[in-house]
Amino acid sequence: MKPALDRRRFLAALAGSGAASVLPAAALPSEFQLGTSVIVSPSPDSNPEPGAKPRLRFAVIGINHYHIHSMIEAAERGGGELVSFFAKEPDLAADFSKRYPQVRPARGEDEILNDRSIQLVLSAGIPVERAPLGVRVMQHEKDYMSDKPGATTLEQLAEVRRVQARTQRIYSIMYSERFENRATVKAGELVQAGAIGKVIQTVGLGPHRMNARQRPSWFFDRQYFGGILCDIASHQADQFLFFTGSRRAEVVAAQVGNVHNRQYPNFEDFGDVVLRGDHGTGYIRVDWFTPDGLATWGDGRLTILGTGGFIEIRKNIDLGGRPGDSHLFLVDQKQTQYMDCANQPLPYGEQLISDVLNRTQTAMSQEHCFLAMELVLKAQKQAQELNFTV
Repeated sequence: MKPALDRRRFLAALAGSGAASVLPAAALPSEFQLGTSVIVSPSPDSNPEPGAKPRLRFAVIGINHYHIHSMIEAAERGGGELVSFFAKEPDLAADFSKRYPQVRPARGEDEILNDRSIQLVLSAGIPVERAPLGVRVMQHEKDYMSDKPGATTLEQLAEVRRVQARTQRIYSIMYSERFENRATVKAGELVQAGAIGKVIQTVGLGPHRMNARQRPSWFFDRQYFGGILCDIASHQADQFLFFTGSRRAEVVAAQVGNVHNRQYPNFEDFGDVVLRGDHGTGYIRVDWFTPDGLATWGDGRLTILGTGGFIEIRKNIDLGGRPGDSHLFLVDQKQTQYMDCANQPLPYGEQLISDVLNRTQTAMSQEHCFLAMELVLKAQKQAQELNFTV
């Protein structure tokens, strides 16, 4: 029996990717065929109107990863105004000021934390420092957006949970592979619309290019980045929970290793994990083996298996030759469709800013945020060590 689809939700899910504007009627399920080509205008990202008053003021503390720029862009799309920043590294601070000359450098972290006009703090500091900073931010009655990973130990996570429960502040993590990838956002709409039935499993692949000469020393030490599952696999754990709808989950098996970079004894270059949730299962593989011949930093992929079909997302590149990123393939009981998601809106920034202002949880529930963190921290802690080298 075919899964039931809601007509409005399915068509709404196609809008924004630009896919529906080029699909002939015959390419749609029979219940949605209109006799002519379906024309749906793509929606641009939400942006504040020129000259509009900012909805809130935010600041940045810690700029050790370039992810901070997409985090800032997301907050600005939502109507936030970046007013101040602090970085303890003079070289990083100088580069940041060149990029954001209008933003005032603070003399120290406390200057930002004690500024009552600042409601939200963003951080892409060294991973081990992100959770303690988030605790201090919440204790100063501000909300927090962290780069992933949001914590590097279960002890850090326990303290974050304790302080968040007491202060009721927002502790959010910018999972860019979901929030900033247009195909993944589109996949969320399609799954919600029932396009592939009920989700059974996600398979998330997160390969990265190492670029060793460009990395700081902390990048090669688990003490600072938390381990490969804690770090990179946090993206895939977030997607597993989101697409399966699981609210409870456990680690079935995990393994990590440094199989080809022994010159960095505290590094890990490969890891995988199997997860089991109350509404689906997940497999994750992450590594630092992207070859230089690839035109991007990693051929990140996500496969979402449902009872009525599957979705495959090629996040950064299509090896089949299509240009750009955010490629989505939808296969159901009748056909295979390709969707170019270049015009898919990215709602996370606007949702988070609204959550800060309205004390809601539309961007990401706090429960989801903490469970995604817990899964990768437990996987990292119980992972078996691979004992081969190549």
